[in-house]
Amino acid sequence: MASSATRIIAMASAPICRYIAWSNCLQMLLIAVLISLPQAYATERLNYPRHSDGIDPEVYPLALLTEALKRTAGRYELQATPVPMAQSRALLAIEHDSKTVQVMWTMTSNEREAHLLPIRIPIYRGLIGWRVLMQRRENSEQLSSAQSLADLQRYTFGQRHDWPDTPILRANGLDVVTSQNYQGLFKMLAAGRFDLFPREVVVAWQEQARALESGLDLSIDQHLLLHYPTAMYFFTSRNRPDLAADIERSLEAMIVDGSFQRLFEQYHSETLRQAKLTERRIIELQNPDLPSATPFARKELWFQPQELK
Repeated sequence: MASSATRIIAMASAPICRYIAWSNCLQMLLIAVLISLPQAYATERLNYPRHSDGIDPEVYPLALLTEALKRTAGRYELQATPVPMAQSRALLAIEHDSKTVQVMWTMTSNEREAHLLPIRIPIYRGLIGWRVLMQRRENSEQLSSAQSLADLQRYTFGQRHDWPDTPILRANGLDVVTSQNYQGLFKMLAAGRFDLFPREVVVAWQEQARALESGLDLSIDQHLLLHYPTAMYFFTSRNRPDLAADIERSLEAMIVDGSFQRLFEQYHSETLRQAKLTERRIIELQNPDLPSATPFARKELWFQPQELK
């Protein structure tokens, strides 16, 4: 009788034991998942190089990248490096995949695309290659009769030593004076160390305003517009194709939904009207350092002055 009762109790308790075991298994599985979640969804901090003088005139690329990264479900957050970095140093930091810099924006070249991973969507829609000429105000009419590249070869031009523009200007027969300091170039121009400082249309008037505030009597020529084909891209380390793919995918989505164009116009429409590009004489320069993979076939990526009409 006792033996039968024992068997009955054992049979009744077996499902309970199995339930308890299954419940414990589920609890352990849930704990494992919860432990893994912070690591799987951790936000990665992306450092970008602070401008060499601590003042970045190119706030638009940062705004564009910030907007793009919002589309990555919180995987990244942006932060400037704690100390200013020269462009050449930032390029080396990304190339060697250091922990100092993970992403930057800069003008492309064959060398840069060989050592870094470009995201081939032109940040400025190619406007980086449209240049107006900053000069001393006393010489504001010196280019009024200039018609060709040959007319410009009598002048000297200022550039930073590590900008890709420097070899482009020299390849077109122009005399270039270089400096290692961005702000120093404005002082050199005001002091007569060179005659002309080609500046991107998108930042020229901001730079002139700051120069005037600093007591430098500089003006922007109203007659000419230099142009050479080039682009500014976001770059990452070649060891971070995952990061590059995330940024590219987000930028492509912004192009499709129109937010890329809206942001571009928000930052540049007033400046482009002020520049009066269609009223200027365009002097074309060759760019022998233009990478062959530049996406000129995608017309929607590139600005044309005719858009302003």
